[in-house]
Amino acid sequence: MCPAMTTTSQVFEHIPVLFNESMEGLNIKSCGCYIDCTAGGGGHSSGIAARIGKEGRLISIDKDDEALKACGEKIKLFPDKNWRTVKADFADIKSVAEELNLEGVDGILADLGVSSHQIDTPERGFSYAVSGPLDMRMDQTKSLTAEKVVNTYSEEALAEIFYKYGEERYSRRIAAGIVRDRKKEPFTDTLQLAGKIASYMPGHGRGEDQHPARRCFQALRIEVNGELDGLNRLLDDAVELLNDGGRIAIISFHSLEDRIVKEKFKTWESPCICPKDFPVCVCGRKSKGKVITRKPVCATPEEIKENPRSHCCKLRVFEKKD
Repeated sequence: MCPAMTTTSQVFEHIPVLFNESMEGLNIKSCGCYIDCTAGGGGHSSGIAARIGKEGRLISIDKDDEALKACGEKIKLFPDKNWRTVKADFADIKSVAEELNLEGVDGILADLGVSSHQIDTPERGFSYAVSGPLDMRMDQTKSLTAEKVVNTYSEEALAEIFYKYGEERYSRRIAAGIVRDRKKEPFTDTLQLAGKIASYMPGHGRGEDQHPARRCFQALRIEVNGELDGLNRLLDDAVELLNDGGRIAIISFHSLEDRIVKEKFKTWESPCICPKDFPVCVCGRKSKGKVITRKPVCATPEEIKENPRSHCCKLRVFEKKD
């Protein structure tokens, strides 16, 4: 049995989303080798650790030092398990595997959401609801911050980021407002920026259920951390690392991420590009396995009530077949 999450939440305030569903999706074997690409507070990793035996192996990677520290505390609760942390971007999973001499793994998990701890820590700059520096770096050793993006990117570049990564329909209007106002005073604070974004939008644009700045803050975070490019790299390398029968489980939180995962899984399962009227395949592209989740797994009403941030998450699972 997996130990109750309340046992470990004292170390790090983070509720892992779709916990049971992701554990089931990974189909964890006692002797298997697993990589949690987003250690976070160690919530999902703890579930994997509880399910592997002494002969199993678990590697939890993250680029956030605070997350790795918290996950390290969770490891102390499983002294008989072969579980370790590695500081790395999940996009570098291939390099991590090579450094650890992993020839193959039986499961890979990635929870793409920003952790509750990151959001609720004002000085990390992820939240539009509280005052904090315009940071948004998951790896705080990196130089690019949201402040640098907002104050130095051109109007055209900002509009493109807001539209591409935030799907913000008022992207040009917001970008123009930012460039105009930053000439008077640079943007340095999250509440300052969030308030300005709301003011740039037409009245009906501010009448949605969500905060008017939500999409732009998402876009800035994706830009600062290179999230979508990283996700593509992760997926391309992860499927090659999987052993026969191994599974990859990805939890996404917005349509951009989910679309990438869905299309990758679909292509892995049915890669043939021959015209439909060809009697046999001549392109030579072979299937890498099968999609386990024909439709994404979403949070139950009970989970959403307990953890409102789970309302938009989607889990997709793919199984490798050689």
